[in-house]
Formats: sequence, C-alpha cells, structure tokens
Amino acid sequence: MIIPWQNLEPETLTNILEMFVLREGTDYGATEKTLAEKVADVRLQLQQKKIVLVWSELHETVDLKMLDEYV
Repeated sequence: MIIPWQNLEPETLTNILEMFVLREGTDYGATEKTLAEKVADVRLQLQQKKIVLVWSELHETVDLKMLDEYV
C-alpha cells in the first residue's frame, strides 16, 4: 500500500529517509555526500514522484520503491 508521504509528520519522514539511506549504503560517485545531502536527494525523488513510500502489511515494514517498479 502506498503511503502519502505528505501526510507524515516531518520528523517521521526524515527518520524513514535516514533509515533508508543508511541501509542502502549506496556509493554516490567520486565525492562523498553527507547524510543530510543524501536524505535531501531521496526527498526530492519523492517530491518528483519518482519513488513512493510503501507499507507492507505482510512484513509490517515501510520501504521506498521506484514508482515504475511498484505500479
């Protein structure tokens, strides 16, 4: 189920984004980005509707998915 990220408290959304960024451990190229920069990048993808926030009832977890992979 897609969760409308706009309905979350700002602190809750930030916590979810930080958890996602830290879990992924993605390499961001030749220059290292700060946690805040990585979170801002993911937040922008949410705002641009490239990714969605998804609740799994089966696993009782929240995750971020590419919109075209989820739909």
